[in-house]
Amino acid sequence: MAQAWKCAGLRWAADGPVLSWVGGRRSALVRGKRVAFGVAEGAKGTEGAEGAEGGVRICVGARGHACPVRAGVPGRSTGARCEECARLDRAHSVAADTMADDPRPYRVYLAWFGPGLVKVGITAYERGAARLLEQGAVCFSWLGCGPLMAARRTEELLRAALGVPDRVPYAHKRAVRDALPGSAAERAAEIAGLHVRAVALGGWPQSLTPAPFDAVDHAGVFGLEGAERGPAAVAEVAELVAGGAIGGELVAAAGPDLHLATERGVVVLDTRLMTGWELVSAEGAPCTVPLRELKRAAGVQDGLF
Repeated sequence: MAQAWKCAGLRWAADGPVLSWVGGRRSALVRGKRVAFGVAEGAKGTEGAEGAEGGVRICVGARGHACPVRAGVPGRSTGARCEECARLDRAHSVAADTMADDPRPYRVYLAWFGPGLVKVGITAYERGAARLLEQGAVCFSWLGCGPLMAARRTEELLRAALGVPDRVPYAHKRAVRDALPGSAAERAAEIAGLHVRAVALGGWPQSLTPAPFDAVDHAGVFGLEGAERGPAAVAEVAELVAGGAIGGELVAAAGPDLHLATERGVVVLDTRLMTGWELVSAEGAPCTVPLRELKRAAGVQDGLF
């Protein structure tokens, strides 16, 4: 019987993306190498799976604690949490504005994901660029640094005055990845212009120290530029299902997304769909998970699969 593992999500380390597993195991993801797994069927005794039942996707819990009722969650959910655990997880998050007394310094940033896709956000200073890698930001620049509430007020200022959103859907990010400009300067142009407009605004909190424009480009890190860039993706995984499998050469990775060259073309797998499932090795297995055609930005030709 194949050993099954429960995925704890994708993390970005200094040397690239890493899949982490419940129990502490880590799997480095290297472009050019094969990534392949299947979803377990039926109940199994597993190492590192915390007793989850094969064939059922179980809520991952909240704030480091297991779901008390081991609720099932839909295969298409990228959060992998039941309603109650999702509420508890968000209740103590920076995004929910419930941590006003957090003493850590925060940075405000402008992030660019592709033509016309820019957002403003904040991240703890100690995390460096990790948040930007996790979101799949192709390039970014810091705007300033200060206390949490000052960073939050600056974020709100840019949203109101410049119309810059604080969220960009992943579907939109995927739609433009194959239409990225060829040079780092072109990719940074939109946030360069917004940075100039942002620092010229009145009303910045006095406790927030502005940062000069300094674009950081992740296209090479993600595998989205140069001679090593793989073929365009033609589909994305809609959900994982018990007994399903997917495998292919890793040609790119951006944020939580893996671009895998399968026998059905390059397929984008959002690794957030993996959490909550028991997964087993599936070397050589054909792609048998549900796929949907990848939406394209205007002007980008659709592929077939």
